[in-house]
Amino acid sequence: MDWKSKRISTILEAALAEDKVANDVTTALTIDPGLRASGTIVAKQACVISGLGCIPVFLDIFAKMSTVPPGRFEVVSHPEIFDGVKVKKGQTIAVIRHNAASILACERVILNLMQRMSGIATLTNEFVKAVAGTKTKVLDTRKTIPGLRALDKYAVCCGGGVNHRLDLQDGILIKNNHISLGGGLPTVLERALQGRKTGQVVQVEVRSQIELDQAIAGGAESILLDNMTPSQVKKAVKQIRTTLPTVPIEASGNMNLKTVRAYALAGVDFVSVGALTHSAAAADLSMRITADIY
Repeated sequence: MDWKSKRISTILEAALAEDKVANDVTTALTIDPGLRASGTIVAKQACVISGLGCIPVFLDIFAKMSTVPPGRFEVVSHPEIFDGVKVKKGQTIAVIRHNAASILACERVILNLMQRMSGIATLTNEFVKAVAGTKTKVLDTRKTIPGLRALDKYAVCCGGGVNHRLDLQDGILIKNNHISLGGGLPTVLERALQGRKTGQVVQVEVRSQIELDQAIAGGAESILLDNMTPSQVKKAVKQIRTTLPTVPIEASGNMNLKTVRAYALAGVDFVSVGALTHSAAAADLSMRITADIY
């Protein structure tokens, strides 16, 4: 993750602006502006960490937004603590040494982002462990928070998952609405194959035996089995492998930790899980701030 890229910096700056961090009236009225402090970020539960890189960038952006230069800062973490690492309850993730007012102003925004990202990474890792020992990889979807997709998808990677399409330009995926509005699966598949650019793979979502037969007959280059039972998926995989042995096969639809292994054992290459980014619970992180003169 390039935390200093314009795209990411814009997201982080918007988050700070939303909280009006440069106008923290409580801190301004109660804290000596020259006080130095340490902010220790602690995991209050076992989780997979994601988002460490946001801390110094948030502080750099805050310095530019502040009317009074807050001075130097330092972000320290143990060499063994980095994005993608699983930490224990009570473990220190990072320590910020900075002007106390700056830490107080940025505390909630830093925690909000890291909690969301670490929650996504943690849930993703649970799905990855659930399919361990199979060839199946765990994919995310585009069911992300608007404006935060780059961060959501990075968090999935921290948990051991794999990114699916980043956006609508990033690959051709014919879904049920394209099929119903475009005149049926054979018609839209033919159009996509004829009109796609070099290197673009045409993936088709199928929901029934009829659509599966049509996708195979039409030469789909990747097949997504949607809302099928594990037994239906196993049967479909066998049929696809007989005719299109190298075509990637994906299963999706209400995937959860209790069922995902059954789908993996049915022989699919991928399972896509919308819950990774639309339903992940935020990891429980906190920040202890103490006076620190140095």
